[in-house]
Amino acid sequence: MSGHSKWSTIKHKKGKADAIRGKIYTKLSKAIAVAVKEGGSDPEMNARLRDAVAKAKAANMPNDNIDRAIKKGSGELGSTNYEEITYEGYGPGGVAVIVQALTENKNRTAGDVRHAFDKNGGNLGTTGCVSFMFEKKGQIMIENDGESDEDELMMVALEAGASDINVEDEGYEIITEPEDFDKVYSALDKKGYAFASAEVAMIPTTYSKLNQDDEKKMNKMLDMFDDNDDIQEVYHNWEEE
Repeated sequence: MSGHSKWSTIKHKKGKADAIRGKIYTKLSKAIAVAVKEGGSDPEMNARLRDAVAKAKAANMPNDNIDRAIKKGSGELGSTNYEEITYEGYGPGGVAVIVQALTENKNRTAGDVRHAFDKNGGNLGTTGCVSFMFEKKGQIMIENDGESDEDELMMVALEAGASDINVEDEGYEIITEPEDFDKVYSALDKKGYAFASAEVAMIPTTYSKLNQDDEKKMNKMLDMFDDNDDIQEVYHNWEEE
């Protein structure tokens, strides 16, 4: 299991973070609100909400925004009915792509997703066409700040239930089973580690390389998804250089 592609993705997002920060918070708020509507506003009793809040905090979303999203989900500030939809397809060069959306207009979102695939040399597929190439895992990314004790970090993560740790020059990728994500995240958070990202994600089991032309198309497609407020997450198996 490689963390290489994930670190490249984080760098890609950081490079345009200021420009899309508002959109990121909008998407995170939507995910929190839906989690509250499904399972209640108490994170102790709602694992999905705990995961959504952990992801928001890893993205440096202000607590006021998180609280507002929770209130919206509980109906205190009004609410919108969102539908969860997962799309699967092939990007340029046959890269496997999973797109997760929360939308109040599935026809609009389906059209937007199809357009992003078609415009960049990919094609929208049927449910299950690529998901078998991914595993659902907790994934926590901690950048190497040059000060963290690697042995201590690994001990904390493994004792809390982490199943795998990948060490790269950029930092540490901690993998958990989905049900252990919250325990591992909480243990690392209590020790004061700063997260580059933290989420329950779809992690590819194999990776694909692209030529230069297809790389440009893939980046354009990912940018189109980033710019769409309905799109929550995009997972792919492109091994970025």
